[in-house]
Amino acid sequence: MAQSCPTVKIERLLLSTDGSEFGEGAIREAIKLAKTCSSKLFAIYVIETNPEYETIAPQLVEKAEKEARQHLEAVKAMASKEGVECEIIARQGEDPFKYIVEEAAKNKVSMIITGRRGRKGLKRLMMGSETAKIIGHAPCDVLVVPRAANIEFNRIIVATDGSKYSEAAVREAIGIAKRCGSTLIAISVVPSETASPFDIVHTEMMKETIVEKELKMAECTIKDLKASSEKEGVSATGFIYSGKPYEAIINTAKEKKADLIVVGSHGRTGIDRLLMGSVTERVIGLSECAVLVVRS
Repeated sequence: MAQSCPTVKIERLLLSTDGSEFGEGAIREAIKLAKTCSSKLFAIYVIETNPEYETIAPQLVEKAEKEARQHLEAVKAMASKEGVECEIIARQGEDPFKYIVEEAAKNKVSMIITGRRGRKGLKRLMMGSETAKIIGHAPCDVLVVPRAANIEFNRIIVATDGSKYSEAAVREAIGIAKRCGSTLIAISVVPSETASPFDIVHTEMMKETIVEKELKMAECTIKDLKASSEKEGVSATGFIYSGKPYEAIINTAKEKKADLIVVGSHGRTGIDRLLMGSVTERVIGLSECAVLVVRS
């Protein structure tokens, strides 16, 4: 575990938990992070229900409330054992993410920590829909922790494409590396897309120009990142790949045995109306290590 708090202004953390096994890693890392940073921890459990369900099956709602309280008390006890102040919050209603985002804003937390999948997670989904919605609407950074992930801040992967979203991620990654003495590995990916039959002529004519432009942009992005790192006394290694961005990020994280991936919420193709960029979504869904999504 890093001896220094990985980020500044992290006085308050919000742990989102639903009592499922998918949240075990988030609970563990949230308490660990709160202890290291001397942060106050808020733990929220939202019972998903609606007026009709409450009318038809009040006994089941009551049972769910009891289980939520028991789980939150157990989390609080775990935190207390580590010397961490923990305030528990139980809410109920439709769209759990709304209550989580609301509590994050209300308590002015710096980071929401959540598991990758909730009870409704299906194998065909890359991550739980609630996790995606939390990230899309959060007023702060979101740390997504797979069940078995262990964050030591030893090796950090930061993905950058020169967008304003990834610039925020780069700043945060450099800051974490500086405070924790981490090895920082930056990657930029030149996307390779398969052309449709109607685009073949256009693609063949423009292919070299497009690739050259993208490559130069990637080189400049990595160069700027390394320069920014050096100013902060952080040594960064940069790599440029060609292919599917999320695959390059995931493979590099595995190869380099990273314990944290830092990404922006969107990439250069990010549209403000979208909850989250597709690359970020895939990275979170497939990563074996924790992923920090930095809001710009």
